[in-house]
Amino acid sequence: MPEPDPVTPHAPERARAPRRRVSVVGVLGEILLTAGALILLFLGWQLWWNDAIMAAQQSDAASGLSAEWSEEGRASRGDEPAPAPASYGDPPVDTTAYDNGDTFAVMYVPRFGEDSQRQVAEGIGLDVLNSFEAGVGHYPGTQMPGEVGNFAIAAHRSAYGGGMHEIEQFQLGDAIYLQTRDGWYTYRFRDLEYVTPDAVAVIAPVPHRPELTPTDRIVTLTSCNPLYSTAERIIAYGVLESWQPAAAGPPAEIAAQVEAWGA
Repeated sequence: MPEPDPVTPHAPERARAPRRRVSVVGVLGEILLTAGALILLFLGWQLWWNDAIMAAQQSDAASGLSAEWSEEGRASRGDEPAPAPASYGDPPVDTTAYDNGDTFAVMYVPRFGEDSQRQVAEGIGLDVLNSFEAGVGHYPGTQMPGEVGNFAIAAHRSAYGGGMHEIEQFQLGDAIYLQTRDGWYTYRFRDLEYVTPDAVAVIAPVPHRPELTPTDRIVTLTSCNPLYSTAERIIAYGVLESWQPAAAGPPAEIAAQVEAWGA
């Protein structure tokens, strides 16, 4: 008689873990974490990557305009030798009534580093300060390069090309070069201050003293402070030291850099 097959005992069934319920708070937390990560990525793109792209484009645009004006200056001179400094006379002042967004100058500040050249356009709206070509805006109603009074300009520090990113690094005597179709204006840095956003007297013909008649030719650079904030304004002042016509070429100190812009 055959023996029955041995019975294999069944393993005891494992108790199933209770299914985890998804709470509204948990879902909301995950959404907030995802949103936070996306915001950080956007800020990184806006403040660094996009800033670097715009800075390069603004620099290239300024280089192209500078090279165009330099070539015009050489063409106007022809075979004649460059004019001597003694014949320069008083700096010419552009009296053109520019519309908002019109470009009329190139600014170059060696203290800001290589490729810091920027076009200067009329107006200080976002269409100028956030532009892929300009980046530096002229306060309407303030003076023009070389004019007695205050040539006041503005730019971002930490976004959209950061035309004045290194403004706090100015040192006494640093050069601020401005090129127009007429020639080159050399200003020298004199002072730095911090003011509240409503301190509009800094762009008066005599800064902080709008009741006075100006006698100096100055430039005023304005930007936001601190970095990534609009809580206050940082202001840099310079005084015109000299000018030279387009036919004389750029100042000797930056002639090599300017020549490289047109290469």
